[in-house]
Amino acid sequence: MIADLRESGSIEQDADMVILLYRPAVYDEDADNTSQAIIAKHRHGPTGTVMLAWQGEYTRFMNLATEY
Repeated sequence: MIADLRESGSIEQDADMVILLYRPAVYDEDADNTSQAIIAKHRHGPTGTVMLAWQGEYTRFMNLATEY
């Protein structure tokens, strides 16, 4: 995924952090409202994926409530 930015000039090289948003519901109308924030590059920290809830009626991402 981060390799896709290499052909966009110096964006990937100059950026300290690159966050990619993925919403499965865009591709599958039966998918739930969960989304992913993929930390593809973080110059001074870890990379990884954070699960989020998408609230389309407010056009915002929220913490995904999980039960313990």
